[in-house]
Amino acid sequence: MIESTGGVLALIPARGGSKGLPGKNIRLLHGKPLIGWSIDAARAARYVSRVVVSSEDAGILEVARVQGAQIPFVRPAELARDETPGMDVVLHALDQLPDYEWVVLLQPTSPLRLAADIDAAIECCLSTGAPACVSVCESAASPWWMFRLDDGGRMHSFLPKEQRTVRRQDLPELYALNGAIYVARTAWLRETRSFLSDDTVAYVMPTERSVDIDTLFDFQLAECLLRG
Repeated sequence: MIESTGGVLALIPARGGSKGLPGKNIRLLHGKPLIGWSIDAARAARYVSRVVVSSEDAGILEVARVQGAQIPFVRPAELARDETPGMDVVLHALDQLPDYEWVVLLQPTSPLRLAADIDAAIECCLSTGAPACVSVCESAASPWWMFRLDDGGRMHSFLPKEQRTVRRQDLPELYALNGAIYVARTAWLRETRSFLSDDTVAYVMPTERSVDIDTLFDFQLAECLLRG
């Protein structure tokens, strides 16, 4: 049982310097700040022990506090740059809060993920003994039907032509990271510095809950889905 371990830290990273959609982390989505959707899902997840937001931005931290997250530290500015590796942000948080056996990284840009999804991803680790689990969804595009274009606009198969099938029914099922949930044992994560390894298992989420907001179009799509 996870209750007998050091607990589960839900970490929501939200820097203030978004360029694709400025201010997106606290922009109102269906009447609630974007980050609030992830905070609510994490707080409702039965395995999660604590919900913490990591940010360098005072405005984001205040909104996160009002929405019910804890803000025990302020992220250093040098860890909030465009080029900052996401793993550095996670490891910084674990250095500040070292007493958790598991960490669940929840991007605030995945507002349609449910508490049940978070619990299910954690259960994937518990039931399989895997040190990590990431959420995926079925890929909308297959590399078997992808092409490069040369300077003249001519198409060249991304994969060798002999591997390309002509029928959609013959394509293998492929899955892509949807960015919604990353689970790992903290000790293992400190060693590997990545959620992805040959030992990582996948939790499959439906496409309609896998919207990852990076642009205004993504935001509007999420708004439509929430209304519907």
